[in-house]
Amino acid sequence: MSELYIPTLHTFAMNNVFTGSAGLFRFRIQPKVVKKPNGKEVDFEASSILAEYWHGLYCYEKSDLEGAETFAMSEEGREALNTWLISKI
Repeated sequence: MSELYIPTLHTFAMNNVFTGSAGLFRFRIQPKVVKKPNGKEVDFEASSILAEYWHGLYCYEKSDLEGAETFAMSEEGREALNTWLISKI
């Protein structure tokens, strides 16, 4: 497997949580959005994305997490997140 589906940065900038899977591998991605002083625009440099993963049949709330990592909210961070998740499958 060379890639998992990871949504665009815009999805995370809108403060959306994303869950995905590959077989019994499950993951959850949650953004930590920081707004610029004007209160409208996302400060991408100050924002981050938390990725967590586990293996099993059950949802996030009913599972024991196996690992977590925080990434920059940037295209490079998104690519690093994808690479990190693939290495945990």
